[in-house]
Amino acid sequence: MSKLVSGIMSYILPPSNDVFYSLFEEGTKSCKQAAELLSEILESSMTEEHVARARQYKHASNKNIKKTLEVLDTSFVTPIDREDIQEIATLLNKITKKIVKATLNLRVYKLDKFTDNLKNQAQTLIAAASELEQIFAHFEKPTISDMTARNLKMKEIESRGDEILYAATESLFSGKYDALNVIKLKDLHKDLENALDACYSVSDKVVSVVLKMS
Repeated sequence: MSKLVSGIMSYILPPSNDVFYSLFEEGTKSCKQAAELLSEILESSMTEEHVARARQYKHASNKNIKKTLEVLDTSFVTPIDREDIQEIATLLNKITKKIVKATLNLRVYKLDKFTDNLKNQAQTLIAAASELEQIFAHFEKPTISDMTARNLKMKEIESRGDEILYAATESLFSGKYDALNVIKLKDLHKDLENALDACYSVSDKVVSVVLKMS
């Protein structure tokens, strides 16, 4: 087969069955690593090694979405709709970037101690990222009942996150913090809440895709 014919066939035929699913799993891995790193820092203190790892996870996530879009751009046939692939990859990247942003801002803001609400938010993100791992481990050969159940569990995790955010907001405006620290902590909580919301959006999108494929 000539190189020209081979090139045309590689464009027309779908990529290897698991390529996009593998890329989704890699994206989820970065999300969980970033969440675990954040929790580790909040339970101790921030070091140069932590900063390097945060940047490493962000770089890996950016590299992953770039690879996903490159494969998508050169594939004529895809296992699920193209716009769904792009949306899932974009959301996974958003999760990691939001967590890393908050992590690096811990250093920028020079906080001398970390609140229980921040620690609880980080633990909730770990739970959400762990659930995403399970979702994408079964995404290639899903069942509607399984994915629906996992989406409901993710909703429960997100609701837990909402409760933590409410408690954090109430604490911030209780008068215990000076105005500058209120601004710093509010910004951190916002990024972590956005990351958690994106986790649920990914889960919801997967259920939508599975229903569409059934």
